Amino acid sequence: MTSIVDQLTARIGAAFDAVGLPAELGRCTESDRPDLAPYQCNGAMAAAKLAKKAPRAVAEEIAAQLGGDEMIADLEIAGPGFLNITPAADVYERQANAIAADDRAGAGHVEAPRKVMIDFGGPNVAKPMHVGHLRSSVLGDSLQRLFRFRGDDVVSDIHLGDWGYQMGLLVTELQAEQPDLPYFDPAYEGEYPSEPPVTIEDLSRLYPQAAAAAKEDDERAALARKATAELQAGRRGYRALLAHFISVSIAALKHDFDTLGVHFDLWKGESDVNELIPDLVADFKARGVAEKSDGAWVVRVARDDDKKELAPLILVSSQGSALYGTTDLATILDRKNTVGPDLILYVVDLGQSDHFEQVYRAAYKAGLAKEGSLEHIKFGTVNGPDGKRLRTRAGGTFRLADLINEAFERAKARLNEAGLGSELAPAEFDRVARMVANAAIKFADLQNYRTTNYIFELDRFISFEGKTGPYLLYQAVRVKSIMRKAEAEGLTAGPVRITDPAEAALVRRLDGFDAALQRAYELRAPNHVCDHVYALAQAFSSFYAACPILPEKDETIRASRLMLAQTTLKQLEIALSLIGLDAPEKM
Repeated sequence: MTSIVDQLTARIGAAFDAVGLPAELGRCTESDRPDLAPYQCNGAMAAAKLAKKAPRAVAEEIAAQLGGDEMIADLEIAGPGFLNITPAADVYERQANAIAADDRAGAGHVEAPRKVMIDFGGPNVAKPMHVGHLRSSVLGDSLQRLFRFRGDDVVSDIHLGDWGYQMGLLVTELQAEQPDLPYFDPAYEGEYPSEPPVTIEDLSRLYPQAAAAAKEDDERAALARKATAELQAGRRGYRALLAHFISVSIAALKHDFDTLGVHFDLWKGESDVNELIPDLVADFKARGVAEKSDGAWVVRVARDDDKKELAPLILVSSQGSALYGTTDLATILDRKNTVGPDLILYVVDLGQSDHFEQVYRAAYKAGLAKEGSLEHIKFGTVNGPDGKRLRTRAGGTFRLADLINEAFERAKARLNEAGLGSELAPAEFDRVARMVANAAIKFADLQNYRTTNYIFELDRFISFEGKTGPYLLYQAVRVKSIMRKAEAEGLTAGPVRITDPAEAALVRRLDGFDAALQRAYELRAPNHVCDHVYALAQAFSSFYAACPILPEKDETIRASRLMLAQTTLKQLEIALSLIGLDAPEKM
């Protein structure tokens, strides 16, 4: 579906071409001054030098070419040569009816769909998720929804941190508490228990205990490193414990992710690619991709045009250990062999930029991936009122589950304060409160461009006024109420007819949907979807105030306005779904 902006651009571009100037100068945009006209073209300013004329003279030539164009109701030359354009009413009507008839509410598809992997989440086994996981979870989920909606074949992977020193810490700490468990007996040859010897609460307690002990006691640290090496070498009891640690952690993680409405296709971890590492390292050595340096094997990734020095990626340490970069390369190999993605997006915080640049360059150098097929989708931090990373009042790490629960309680209180949901049954009220809480959390995060740090202010985010998730849900619920009342009165929607400027303004917002999705898709930035859905909700609110719907006596106008309301709801719900929000039927 071609937007009004693109239709006008084609007409004005043809006018520039007709007077011997580049057609691209006819690019039309929505106006910076909608009080003067809804659209504008500034091409005459850029054309003046080429035409060797004053910009206004060029604008006059273009206006003459466009005279009588049935798409344009009014065209004015402003200032030194700006073209202010008002489309004819039937332009809005045709566009509104086309969007109304479209199942995707005006949204297009990508021309060449790709197989895309999105790596996000990244929590560690045995550690509860903290607020730092919020951005990767919410951003990654929105991107997978957006890429799927645009037509790509998407596979998402949580990529659990389940390998390395922290596993050795857990094993040795559990052994200190329960030394008689069969997992610690190297001579044990029987079947290990199917029931885990620990709960998630145990793991949450054991890990910090072990980490603290290892910092204070070199012998404890050495034991943990030895256990890590034995685990990675395949010691049977330790591998069985690792499987328990992973299963218990995944069950807890799924609860938090389900509460947020975030889901993954794959629940793989670093341990899943361990068997690939020896052959990968041998291949890198044999082909000269890796070289020996101070006892370690490294991949040199620096380039002559680098603005800052990038250290080599350490493939194997001088102690003979594979590191995180090695695991990441093995993961790329595994994904290449099992999924075959054209593009992999890594939704990970800004602090990992150098690490991923090293990994990507090493992967390209080794031929594991095509140049440009690996992207780091960077994001900033969630901060407290002091501008520093969000912490508990005691200064500790803010658990994500605690944040989610606090938002839920605040949502219930805010609904009660606003007199909303009072007619709902208790279970339904709680379900709606959960939707409101998630809308507050997710929209607060996604409305910012992803690399921006932001201050987490739950009281402001949970409000039903202003640019918030709850406000958007409220607007969607209001439109649903209108449609239910219309159905109860036997009223139906009909073809759109533009009779008021507020109707035209609403159509312009509806018409901007696909462009917003394109920006969000190309920039990997869901804030453009957030901006659009908020602008659409505002436009509907203005339309609703200016244009009575159900009380309208003229049947044709009433049916038209019902169609605009129905189309707005369809687009609202699609846009909300792309940022992971669901609107309740009632509130």
